[in-house]
Amino acid sequence: MTARGKTSDFPLQHGFFVVFAIIFIFFSLATQHFFQLDNILNIFSAMDPLAITASGLALVVMSGRLDISVGSTAFLSCAIGALLMNQGELNPVLAAIIVVCCGALLGAVNGFIVVVLKVNSLIATLSTMIAYRGMALALTDALLVQLPPPIRFLGNTRLGPIPLDIFVMLVVLVLVHLLQTKTAFGRQIMAMGNDIAVARKVGLPVDRIGFFSFVLAGALASVGGILTTIQNGAVSPFLGSGLEFTALAVVVVGGISLLGGRGAILFSIIPGAFIFEMIRDGLTNLGADPYSYRLIGGAVIFAAMYADALKSGRYSMRRRL
Repeated sequence: MTARGKTSDFPLQHGFFVVFAIIFIFFSLATQHFFQLDNILNIFSAMDPLAITASGLALVVMSGRLDISVGSTAFLSCAIGALLMNQGELNPVLAAIIVVCCGALLGAVNGFIVVVLKVNSLIATLSTMIAYRGMALALTDALLVQLPPPIRFLGNTRLGPIPLDIFVMLVVLVLVHLLQTKTAFGRQIMAMGNDIAVARKVGLPVDRIGFFSFVLAGALASVGGILTTIQNGAVSPFLGSGLEFTALAVVVVGGISLLGGRGAILFSIIPGAFIFEMIRDGLTNLGADPYSYRLIGGAVIFAAMYADALKSGRYSMRRRL
């Protein structure tokens, strides 16, 4: 590659980190409390559910498909768990296991529709997104479902100065990253995302891989929902609303291609999720209009999608050469 080519590629390859640094420095200088350790830890704590959900969605995206039902999956599975604890007096640990199993089951429904019935993943998960949210609202009567008093304190649990949910996020992301980079399943997902027709021709079990990517996305969405529920102390009717689009933005902003086959979980999801929560926190510290976050967040999403389109176009051209 020529020097000119390397220069022209620099904004696409490293532009995110330049923008990240500029935004971080701006908020650090413009606000009094942004750069304090407690505030940075609060940002990490707030982004935990988003990061975990995005890690599951990333597996689906890497396989060359989409799942926009993750927010509704988190809502429905957590609603079931909260109702079982409140009305059935179920043990919280058992309830958490049931929530994750429900998430996996809902993901399996998505996988069945996409893989077996051959429905486009965007259309299929758009349908289940609406259906799952409707079911959850019917179960909860669109009301707040409080967690039992003994476990509401978990949202404030810390190990030293660090919130416990940060450790949960790191453990989950490391495990998903290892699954993607160190196992045959992860390598098969990447091969499938690069070219599903070629992957099928060489004998890879693409249907099974695709199905289990949706199962994992559902299970991880429910884990993210559990963290959100614990942080809030209740299951809200708005739980997971818009989460699917923010999670997808995190995936793309972090550097994972929407066309599949490229990216890494750990080094994409953490910076991607952090920048969105950093913008939200920084604007709050500035006393900005609450609705301004949507405007700026939308601009970041557009820039990320546009950059991904440019990178994907150049990547495809180089593969032809």
